[in-house]
Amino acid sequence: MSRGGVLLLLLSINLIIHAIAIAIFTRGFLLTRTELPYYSHPNDISDSPCFTYSDPPNSNHSGWTKPLANRLVIIVLDAIRFDFVAPATCFPESKPWMDKLKVLHRLATTQGSSARIFKAIADPPTTSLQRLKGLTTGGLPTFIDVGNSFGAPAIVEDNLIHQLVQNGKRVLMMGDDTWVQLFPDHFKKAYPYPSFNVKDLDTVDNGCIEHLLPSLYEEDWDVLVAHFLGVDHAGHIFGVDSRPMIEKLEQYNDMLEKVIEVIRSQSGPGGLHENTLLMVLGDHGQTLNGDHGGGSAEEVETSLFAMNFKKPPFSVSFESDQNVCTSSIEQLDFAATVSALLGIPFPFGSIGRVNAELYALGTGMWKPEESDLELCGNQPKLKEWMGNYANVLCINSWQVKRYIDVYSASSVIGFSSDDLSHISNLQSRAEEKWSHTTKNLLINQKENCSASLPLIKSQIHAYSDFLSSVVDLARSKWTEFNLWMMATGLGLMTISLFLHLLAIKRLGKGFDQNLGISFGSIFAFFIVVVRAGSFLSNSYILEEGKVANFLLATTSIVKLRYSISKRKMLSEAIVSMIIISILRFAIEVGLSKQAATSAFLNTSSSWVLGISLSHPLWIYTAEVLPMVVLVMLAYLLCKATSYSRWGPAKCVLIGSIASYMLITVHWALESNLLSPFLLSQGIGDKGVPKLIYAIGFGQLLVLTFGQFLNEENIIVWQTSLGIKTVAMLSACSSTIILLAGKQGSLFALTFLIGGFCIMRSANIEHQLTEGSTENLASDHLSVTQWSLFAVCLFFSTGHWCAFDGLRYGAAFVGFDEFKLIRQAILLTIDTFGFSHILPILGLPFFVACHYLFNQATNQGKTSLFMQLSQIYLIYGLITATTTTATILCVTLQRRHLMVWGLFAPKFVFDVVGLLLTDILILCASLYYFGRVKDSNSKKKSYRS
Repeated sequence: MSRGGVLLLLLSINLIIHAIAIAIFTRGFLLTRTELPYYSHPNDISDSPCFTYSDPPNSNHSGWTKPLANRLVIIVLDAIRFDFVAPATCFPESKPWMDKLKVLHRLATTQGSSARIFKAIADPPTTSLQRLKGLTTGGLPTFIDVGNSFGAPAIVEDNLIHQLVQNGKRVLMMGDDTWVQLFPDHFKKAYPYPSFNVKDLDTVDNGCIEHLLPSLYEEDWDVLVAHFLGVDHAGHIFGVDSRPMIEKLEQYNDMLEKVIEVIRSQSGPGGLHENTLLMVLGDHGQTLNGDHGGGSAEEVETSLFAMNFKKPPFSVSFESDQNVCTSSIEQLDFAATVSALLGIPFPFGSIGRVNAELYALGTGMWKPEESDLELCGNQPKLKEWMGNYANVLCINSWQVKRYIDVYSASSVIGFSSDDLSHISNLQSRAEEKWSHTTKNLLINQKENCSASLPLIKSQIHAYSDFLSSVVDLARSKWTEFNLWMMATGLGLMTISLFLHLLAIKRLGKGFDQNLGISFGSIFAFFIVVVRAGSFLSNSYILEEGKVANFLLATTSIVKLRYSISKRKMLSEAIVSMIIISILRFAIEVGLSKQAATSAFLNTSSSWVLGISLSHPLWIYTAEVLPMVVLVMLAYLLCKATSYSRWGPAKCVLIGSIASYMLITVHWALESNLLSPFLLSQGIGDKGVPKLIYAIGFGQLLVLTFGQFLNEENIIVWQTSLGIKTVAMLSACSSTIILLAGKQGSLFALTFLIGGFCIMRSANIEHQLTEGSTENLASDHLSVTQWSLFAVCLFFSTGHWCAFDGLRYGAAFVGFDEFKLIRQAILLTIDTFGFSHILPILGLPFFVACHYLFNQATNQGKTSLFMQLSQIYLIYGLITATTTTATILCVTLQRRHLMVWGLFAPKFVFDVVGLLLTDILILCASLYYFGRVKDSNSKKKSYRS
């Protein structure tokens, strides 16, 4: 087998082992609660000790509780923060986006109004799919569903929408098309609109408004769901503190005023909305720069406004602003509470509790369970309400206990016997109190109010304790970690590291090369171990970019010391330190989450320079500088074409120059400063990006077919290696720069300069100590520097290892409509372009530069081939080592408080990065080694 064939075989084996190990570990780690195929039915309630609701004669209702509302209007405002809805007086400092939903403030603070604003607490991860699933099933979210956020699968477990349909409720939906994907064939009518074009702020919202107001006059529905998306998209593109966000909130305020007026006008006796309940809620919050998906307070805190249009039977005095600011509800409780309000069976897997305040709004009351006992004499309905609520909690507790019992019996792991014993004791005590005291008390209506209310409240607290304990238990131990599978995956990853090391050693021996052990190798090993060990701490993961930058600076200081001692390549070492300082500043800005959004695609890259947008000079600089840098890069490619003797490479370089010019035109058309002097933006907005994608794809085809149709010997291969590398990098760079926005050209230049400095300083240790140039394969420190440089580029370009660090807007550069595969590819290129694609494809520059600058040395031609093979294997080993460390840390920290908010996203990004690294190294090897013949093959045949 040829040398290239041996390398490709080793890389393929590595890829297969890594894929199998990751799949097994993921199957054990990201296992979640088992979704049971059971559904609640109306007649199930007969098995409970609670009172059952007696239906009126000739009634079609067959639910578990007495319905308190006949119709329900649910308006979902996607990504509504709590401070969008609550009055500014609730917060220490007023912000521009506060007090825009004035109609909700006015209704919630009006004396005697049956309206309330709640702070709604979501469970992370706070992606829309998981939040909708949690709201409708009453269960905790499953982490693996994050991967389905771009293509929602239908919910198969019992849920609120299923119960509505099964119990004769007609459901009307409009807005976000995720609902029809989650609940196919459930809606009597549906008006879905595409939801994944984050640059489109108006299509979904305008469609909702178009159908919402006319539908309020119709009688052909019982539950109406309208899901607005404008605020979510405005946050992703422009951030919270922006004019488009303010305009969206003002639009929502006008819409809500009209909706409330229409419902109120028909809420009189005999009216269409005589018994209608209105809920306006968010599915999650968002950070100041519009991101969500994590578990920060800004992301999990949203709001819920509820209003009953009945006149309250009695009112309780309260401090309006204080109550608006302090009332809260868990989103986990939404499904159970709505089921109780509408009188339908609770979803089988719901573990939420019927919220007392929201349930009280069904009768127009304010927290009657906390009312003064003196109200008993004046408000006889208070005892009746509290008795009904106690019975609802009895049903609620019975349903949750039934689910826990079935789940423990059906699931492979379930809950521990101690945990089950604890919650069973709580439920038994509550049921005993119910059977022996409370139930008889409610049957005996002659018992006076002052004597019965304390007992009923005690019963309510007993059931609440049980339900709270179940939720706490589920949150702490819900995930079913399969330790055997996790250990197997971790073991395979560890074995792959040893095989990787063995492959490097055997490959070196096969080429008669002695790798040896030097200070650089030991120091490189130390750096990799330090970075891998840092993953044990959640604080170091949060600051991973800074850690990588610090380690890169440390290695550069070592190289600077060698340069000073040798008095060679001192300028490269100093420039390298300057580049590292620039990256450090960019990482700092990226960590502030003020720059890592898709706003880069429509605004300037001025954050990189830390400049103010208020000064005209800086405004023009921020607009023009990226274009000037791109023209400089095009000039460098133009110079490179004069050195190209390989026809396909020259064609590719010319295509890249054209792409760079097209990107410049595209940015100019998007610029607020330059567009008045140019043609209409219509062509550049979509046509130019598509043309750049087409050119890039064509370039890759030219390089691929040009390589495999042209067989080279080693001597020719070495002379053409540099230009082939330039051609491949230029073919990929145009798309990466375009997707990164105007910061892309600046980081492309940073990559070029920083990479050149690292490669020039390669092997300087051997030049100092031995006086001659050794093979690059022994310079592990330079390859480690290259790996750290790639990590720094990932964080400095505004990414971080969390799902809210993805720039979703990049997936729609040049497109409006959503197609899963296409948008996923563009998002992957944007996320990993500067940190994986360019660094891995640029690794051959180590050999090319070494050969170019050291031609005087008497090196064998086969030695350079070996060096590139070793460099690729060492780079892959470093990536595999850090990923294995991440897997180990995730295993050890699986019960950590931040496991789903921090460790799990880090795991996902790292394993995707490892697989991408393996695939890129394999593809690069096919490209660079695929048709290379040994120059000695003919000589051997002659000798024989």
